[in-house]
Amino acid sequence: MALKQRLQEDLKDALRARAERRKAVIRLALAAIGHAEVERDSDLSDEDVAAVLQKQAVLRRDTIAELEQANRPDMLARELAELAILEAYLPKQLSRDEIAEEARRVVAEVGATGPRDVGQVMRALMARLKGRADGTVVNEIVREMLSG
Repeated sequence: MALKQRLQEDLKDALRARAERRKAVIRLALAAIGHAEVERDSDLSDEDVAAVLQKQAVLRRDTIAELEQANRPDMLARELAELAILEAYLPKQLSRDEIAEEARRVVAEVGATGPRDVGQVMRALMARLKGRADGTVVNEIVREMLSG
């Protein structure tokens, strides 16, 4: 079943079960997908839908970091629950070690030697890791490798 279709079916289930938080998160996700479809003037592939959901998850993670700094446990719990709902629809994210391993391969293939090659490595690496790793984490790992 296509990812968008699965979201629509899960929305119906959430409506029947009166699961308010789940319903709200899925509606927001479907709205973001709909907005992306209008922008492109076409239906999105599963990969594109996953990219939209990944962006939604990144926004939630950023909000979680801000709420932790602001010491707001009430709102933090809500955002964590919403992130968990979104992550159920995303491909399994790679660990830092798995990202670092793939980054080492790309650095060797590209022949990168220093910080000047970060862009070249990132292009090749993000193409391989698309949807399975957060770009911020990947960039951090690549910069560590090439600076030291």
